[in-house]
Amino acid sequence: MPIILSTVEEHPPFLVEQDKVMEFAQKLFSENFKDINRLLKVFQNGQIQKRRFAKSLDWYECEHSLQEKNDAFIETAVQLGAKAMEHCLSSKEFLTEKVPYKDIDGIITVTSTGMSTPSIEARIMNILPFSKHTKRIPIWGLGCAGGAAGLSRAYEYCKAFPEAKILVLAVELCSLTFQPNDRSKSNLVGTSLFADGVACTLVCGDQSDYKKFSRLSSNPRILDTHATLMPNALDVMGWDVKDGGLHVVFSKSIPSIVQDWLKPNVEEFLQKDGLKIENIHHFIAHPGGKKVLDAYVQALGFEEEKIEVSLDVLREHGNMSSATILYVLRRFMEKASGGEYGLAAALGPGFSSELLLLRWE
Repeated sequence: MPIILSTVEEHPPFLVEQDKVMEFAQKLFSENFKDINRLLKVFQNGQIQKRRFAKSLDWYECEHSLQEKNDAFIETAVQLGAKAMEHCLSSKEFLTEKVPYKDIDGIITVTSTGMSTPSIEARIMNILPFSKHTKRIPIWGLGCAGGAAGLSRAYEYCKAFPEAKILVLAVELCSLTFQPNDRSKSNLVGTSLFADGVACTLVCGDQSDYKKFSRLSSNPRILDTHATLMPNALDVMGWDVKDGGLHVVFSKSIPSIVQDWLKPNVEEFLQKDGLKIENIHHFIAHPGGKKVLDAYVQALGFEEEKIEVSLDVLREHGNMSSATILYVLRRFMEKASGGEYGLAAALGPGFSSELLLLRWE
């Protein structure tokens, strides 16, 4: 089965404390909400302490055209994406030696926060010395589920071509979609939660020469994947595309949906491999928010400690959409032991879930 060899994160340049973002939101939204101080509790209840953005905070006070925001997305995505790929293939934490660019058979690029044709990985291939025959698989529109979906597509590629090595690049610059003139509660909640982040993961087929490069005593293998779409739930999360750009859709019902829907979905998935929820040692959960993580615990009957890694990523980085689960994965790669099972889970627009079953070997 395909194996995850290396994963790294690349941080956008501007680190902002949550208190500063709350002050920014108070100034912006106070004219529209008489109970603004009550609503601002969402900044504290979410337990996020700091986040990173592509631009300084004062940049977001002004209205920017869709072209201006998207140009900023492309510039930053290429810059940080190239660094993430370079560091993923040369990580001293996970690799004994650098993996040559020419060894990479395909690049899966995941994003939902900007548009680029040619796609981001094509632009990066003009900077880094990948083979000109490297296959490109851009994925757009899966939102928070995109990082898990990217890993799933890499798993499928490496099962079909077991000698392959695939990079999964997740680039999300959520802040560049911010709409200062959108005074909806969804936008206020989004302002308290979303952040920018970039991550890259190397997935290798089991007939590749991955052992030559592996530093860890135990790496996670992807045993199986599971994608599910909930019918008639298109309005739960996503974007409204308007003249000024992308406006966030974020339903307050998401935690309750998780509680009712996730457990049977997970049980169905694990039963295919003869496992039960009790067999899972590590829960690699996309931290969609504190309430979503709490809903995971309640739905699956996990102990609180199962979400501590995800909660720590949320505190330090916020919700970076598709990239976030790769941040969580990296921390589990540092701590998990051989023979242990992991369940990776992320939810996205549609409404949808992406699940992966992992085992450290």
